Amino acid sequence: MSKNVAKQLVDMLVAAGIKRVYAVTGDSLNELNDAVHSTPGIQWIHVRHEEAGAFAAAAESELTGLACCAGSSGPGHVHLINGLYDAHRSGTPVLAIASTCATTEFGSDYFQETNTIKLFEDCSHYNQIAASPAQLARMTQAAIQHALYKRGVAVLGLPGDVSAMDAVENKSSDANYFPKANIVPHMTELSQLAALINSNAKICIFCGIGAADAHDEIVALAAKIKAPVGYSYRGKMSIQYDNPYEVGMTGLLGLPSAYHSMHESDVVVLLGTDFPYVPFMPTDKIIVQVDINPEKLGRRAKLNMALYGDIKSTVTALLPLLNEKKDDSFLNAQLHVYDKVKEHLLSYVEDKGKVDMIHPEAVAFELDKLATNDAIFTVDTGMCCVWGARYIRATGQRRMLGSFVHGSMANALPQAIGASLALPGRQVVAMCGDGGISMLLGDLATIKQYNLPVKIIVFNNRSLGMVKLEMQVAGLPDHETDMVNPDFAMIAQATGIRGITINDPEKLDESLAEAFAYNGPILVNVFTDPNALAMPPKIEFKMVKGMAVSMTKLMLGGKFEEVLDTVKSNYLHIKDIND
Repeated sequence: MSKNVAKQLVDMLVAAGIKRVYAVTGDSLNELNDAVHSTPGIQWIHVRHEEAGAFAAAAESELTGLACCAGSSGPGHVHLINGLYDAHRSGTPVLAIASTCATTEFGSDYFQETNTIKLFEDCSHYNQIAASPAQLARMTQAAIQHALYKRGVAVLGLPGDVSAMDAVENKSSDANYFPKANIVPHMTELSQLAALINSNAKICIFCGIGAADAHDEIVALAAKIKAPVGYSYRGKMSIQYDNPYEVGMTGLLGLPSAYHSMHESDVVVLLGTDFPYVPFMPTDKIIVQVDINPEKLGRRAKLNMALYGDIKSTVTALLPLLNEKKDDSFLNAQLHVYDKVKEHLLSYVEDKGKVDMIHPEAVAFELDKLATNDAIFTVDTGMCCVWGARYIRATGQRRMLGSFVHGSMANALPQAIGASLALPGRQVVAMCGDGGISMLLGDLATIKQYNLPVKIIVFNNRSLGMVKLEMQVAGLPDHETDMVNPDFAMIAQATGIRGITINDPEKLDESLAEAFAYNGPILVNVFTDPNALAMPPKIEFKMVKGMAVSMTKLMLGGKFEEVLDTVKSNYLHIKDIND
């Protein structure tokens, strides 16, 4: 063949639909860099840190289907690890190219030598080294297929010397395949599920990311069986919109309404969710789980039924077997509680706080108003996740990306890079914590280099807010959680990005509107209240069971106002409730 291995690899990437390689170039990657540069339809994105590149690739993959990042020998590909863990645990297809030292140096403790097989074993579905040109094409095809259909990371080890060798014609397929299938449980099991639902009055539906493409079917199901619909954080943007039966999230960052609905039902139907927070799951209800990944069935709860199938096809097949329920009293009771919870969440919005202590709830609420209907939000792990969960509304077109499974800090900024490059016509809003943005602050330069019009909102509470609350609740001194921050707006300006600071709540709306009207990248440094409460996990773990019992008794007695008092005092820390 008339091309080298690097060029052969890049041609295969383009054929698979990959449009970018996020990387920091280096000696063992230079042939790949050159091949990307000389090939139409693909671009090398020069990030400042490989971790940012992996996060950016994962964000692009989540939005468009498949993406690629790369790291050079030793430290370069080691830096990919955290972002790849995040992608892999989120089920996001990413191809990682890990270049290595020359094959002649393998096993000699050479400069920057690592064992990539051991290194990436725990965060990949495919993990091999192409030690000869004859292996490269076949391994590339297999790596992409693994990433796509096992949904996660595939790692292709590429020694620097191999990338420069003459390519060898592939003896297997050069192409990648993108087939689809509808998977439906056996009719016997569907009939049993229908009989179970038909024979019980109070059904609660709880959805995860696996139900993302089944919005209309789930709404139709809820309408037919008069069921409230809760969802996980990853399910929020797909299930919340245009859904008159939704009752919000449950879990560490959720609301009491969804928790209450699950615990008050006769049957809980879990659709496409691997919800990890076992303390929030009822233990005395009939629980049914449907999932496309059968290995996940039953690992969070004791199931009465477990069904294997994709959610859209399964619900479509189930609907004709169900009787339409007439009694909607259970549904209406749950919706009533949810309406009151939403109403009183606005307490912190109406009062925007004080100078240097702006309520973060008010910031998030304003972002929701200013953002377009198809905006892409990225949220840092910690407090920003809380504000995003509660105040950013789904529209059916918006997306929200975060490190929802791996729980890494510093994800929002690099995910915004990948989102903005993947979908350049969409507005991208990065909700960054001061702790998170500090970790990968250097990649502000990447945003400037590619002139990405990202709205970077820094919730600057001068602390690791969630950790600080966790320590206080545990009775520990919140040692070394406070932060002495640089002036983030000035740093942004030093990189060529416009930066503004907001510390007066009276100027919040006006200043954020100005930022959103700006045509280009902008960083908004908002001094938020470090004492804003957000239900530390340990508080929730201690109180959820007792709260459920109290609310159950009140609900059965029709005492909805007392329910709200319970919500107020035990969960939301909201003041001045007027029913």
